[in-house]
Amino acid sequence: MPFIRRSTAAAAAVAALLAVTATACGPSDDNASAAPDSSVAEEKGGGAGGLKLPKGVPTSIDDLKKWKDGGWQDWDNWARKAQDFANPIIEDHWKSDRLAKAKAAPDVSVKATGFGSEYDATDPEPRPVTAEQVARPYHRHMAPVGKIFFDSPDGPRVCSGTVVEDPAHPGKSSLVWTAGHCVHSGKQGGWMRNIVFVPSYNDNGVPMSQVGQTPAQQVTPYGRFWADWITTSGEWLNMGSEETGNGGSAYDFAVLHVKPENGSGKSLQETVGAAAQVWFNAPSADGISSLDAFGYPAAPPYDGARMMNCPARPGRLTMQQGTPAMHRIGCTMTGGTSGGGWFVNRGGKLTLVSNSSISSNAHTWLAGPHLGPEAERVFNGISRKFAGQ
Repeated sequence: MPFIRRSTAAAAAVAALLAVTATACGPSDDNASAAPDSSVAEEKGGGAGGLKLPKGVPTSIDDLKKWKDGGWQDWDNWARKAQDFANPIIEDHWKSDRLAKAKAAPDVSVKATGFGSEYDATDPEPRPVTAEQVARPYHRHMAPVGKIFFDSPDGPRVCSGTVVEDPAHPGKSSLVWTAGHCVHSGKQGGWMRNIVFVPSYNDNGVPMSQVGQTPAQQVTPYGRFWADWITTSGEWLNMGSEETGNGGSAYDFAVLHVKPENGSGKSLQETVGAAAQVWFNAPSADGISSLDAFGYPAAPPYDGARMMNCPARPGRLTMQQGTPAMHRIGCTMTGGTSGGGWFVNRGGKLTLVSNSSISSNAHTWLAGPHLGPEAERVFNGISRKFAGQ
């Protein structure tokens, strides 16, 4: 693909005005089974200083000013490919009042599907489980969980995410687990923009009508963390839809590497003080006795102000023949929950086994992907990418 080159002087000026992060995702959408893409900075034949950037990233002072003032809202050339993702930090773009205005991500829902489906490994539709409020303050009870905010063609949106352990950096992870459709719209679109993670968002759970007037240290107790690299599955890029569940939903997961907006040297895990481990190739849903799904539902009757939880026993749901059976639970959480972690207790540790992906039209159940070899490949790729840093 073509890359933009610029002089060392221009690069220095750019760095002085805006912290530009060249990011990517793997595997590429041209080869769903390929290994994750290498860093842009590692490509051969770079410009001055070896610096290369994906298309669409500002490359001059004027371009940067336009970007900061909203130029990123030009979606006519929506970056789609794995190597095209760009997420330069815009300080104070996500202030408390703007965070409060963000709406739920597109509600990926499907018609009720139960036993008797034409597909194998689908269990009877579960009974609804009413979501419960998580005890506050959140940083004491469920610190790894937070909200993901991003700009889409339809305005600011929200999802949920989880701080997860990174084997390459024990105790110092900067990785966040979420859903693929929270960062990329699938086969018909491209990358979202200005993606940030806010752990323990709205720590004391004040009503959304009050969030804009609440002190920042309570709304963003650990600050805001911008994604500087993202991985998701090639299957999601090739098959996924943000409008309705399909075979791509079985691969609807993503991992973000983040860095603090304030430039502190601490990792996300060190800042928050907690992270969940990820259990790849865990038993299928019928082999798990119980789990808890967490998230910040933001579509009615919820408003995104509070972290919620559904304790439930999972069943199986197959969306398309030949794709892995997803986990499915009864749960009344709505849009905004997408990407939120599903946890079990494994050896006394909080362990993530799935994330919210799709729901029924009536919001009586949620389904999330089984984290098999595809998810493990995506995760290992981003972990290795930052292993030496």
